[in-house]
Amino acid sequence: MESRHWLVKSEPGEYAWGRLARERRAVWDGIRNAQARNHMAEMRRGDLVLFYHTGDAREVVGIAKIARAAYPEPGCADPRWLAVDLAPVRALRHPVPLASIKADRRLAGIALLRQSRLSVMPLDPDAYERILALGKDS
Repeated sequence: MESRHWLVKSEPGEYAWGRLARERRAVWDGIRNAQARNHMAEMRRGDLVLFYHTGDAREVVGIAKIARAAYPEPGCADPRWLAVDLAPVRALRHPVPLASIKADRRLAGIALLRQSRLSVMPLDPDAYERILALGKDS
């Protein structure tokens, strides 16, 4: 089965790309939005993930992969909330700022621009590749 593509968002002060790169694996948890949780439920091992820094940075900074598909969030009493494990693949040579994504007509329909508060979202393969191309990483 072909891998899917995703984008996850994190405030660099909370969990930065550099930390994921150092730790080599992270439990991605604490998501409390039902739509984002539903997206996490669809993630499969090996799916590719663009890692986006929110806040002042507002840029795609790296590529990760799903190392473990969705499972009940550890330590959470409510079994509806999920976690996935992320592993870094590589940092982007040139981070892709939100302004560049907004300026590209081919990316106008992606969830990052339509639902700016959503922290986990799917990307179609064309959008994933286009974002990498904007960073000269394709």
